[in-house]
Amino acid sequence: MKTKLLLAGFAAALIVCQPVFAAGFGQHDEKEALYPVTPLIVNKGVDSIYPSVAGDFMVYSTMVLDHGSVVRVSKHSPQSAVREVKPMVLDETIRFGVAVQDGSVGYVSNRVGPISAWMWRGHGESHLSIVSGAVYRGGVLPYHLNASPDGQVWCFDTPFEKVRQNEMLNEFGKHPHFELIGQLWRTYDSDNFRPKSGYKATKAGNTNKFDPPSLYVLDRQSDDLTMIPNAFDGAVSPDGRKVVFVRETNGNYDLWMQEINGGELVQLTDSDFGDFEPAWSPDGSRLLFVSNRDTEGSVTHTSIYMMDLNKNSVTRLTNAARATDGGPAWMDNDTVLFHSDRDPKNPQSGTGSDWNIWQLKLK
Repeated sequence: MKTKLLLAGFAAALIVCQPVFAAGFGQHDEKEALYPVTPLIVNKGVDSIYPSVAGDFMVYSTMVLDHGSVVRVSKHSPQSAVREVKPMVLDETIRFGVAVQDGSVGYVSNRVGPISAWMWRGHGESHLSIVSGAVYRGGVLPYHLNASPDGQVWCFDTPFEKVRQNEMLNEFGKHPHFELIGQLWRTYDSDNFRPKSGYKATKAGNTNKFDPPSLYVLDRQSDDLTMIPNAFDGAVSPDGRKVVFVRETNGNYDLWMQEINGGELVQLTDSDFGDFEPAWSPDGSRLLFVSNRDTEGSVTHTSIYMMDLNKNSVTRLTNAARATDGGPAWMDNDTVLFHSDRDPKNPQSGTGSDWNIWQLKLK
């Protein structure tokens, strides 16, 4: 399999589109937003995270003190017509909500065996198992669930390290620490997967004590289950032919792209710091992702970026003074969603006590 860096030969020409500010990293002065941001989903006392959009539907996950669930709404009126995929048994937690264009909703639950991936068909009470077999026996733990818009191709990642598997099983049904609710990329980072007073920067040269996870891609039509080693946080392309994922190498995180049928493997980013949580645009020409490249690898100070796959360019979209922005998604080709701990009253300079879903307009 041939491996190459997509931006090879273009490194000097890589465009990072952002203004230059006099205030340096570490200062909390309010900055003018690169693109004005506004809160979209704000529910006091509820953490709303990881939006997902397909067709006319928007899905997002929620966390409250006693359980986690997944919510589906119309993307045209996100505050109304709420349908919740609720727990069915005592102590059940539902996470990793994924929108499908016909109104179906993908999710991960611990109601059967350890944890398993399911799809509610969008009406009635019919729930389809996405992956069975080893899932029920606990050999595979589906995390970071994602799908093509038509729901025909799904992906998720899983650890093989037994100690980390057991830790993740114990963590799944518990209410996570506030930081971790909105930073699922930290799942496989031994220095950052638990909250503490200080973190090492996500920078090349740091040692990760966890073995790398693997990414699984399931084609529901052919029933093929493809494994990609040292990969997680996958995003399936709109046409279902490619998957973009995160790979950790020597302490740093970059984005890679693989043709699902076994074609060429391509490295998309080569930042000195961390790039996470990719999301395809509806037309397949751009990617959103989360990075701390402009905060020297800070774990809790992250922003949203956009990569144009045709122009080999990267544009920074958010730049709050201290916020943790994450979970990007596309409402449409010109509207970006993300979750953040920003203060709704002071979005560029303050943080709040809940994770909420925000939006910005590219045009």
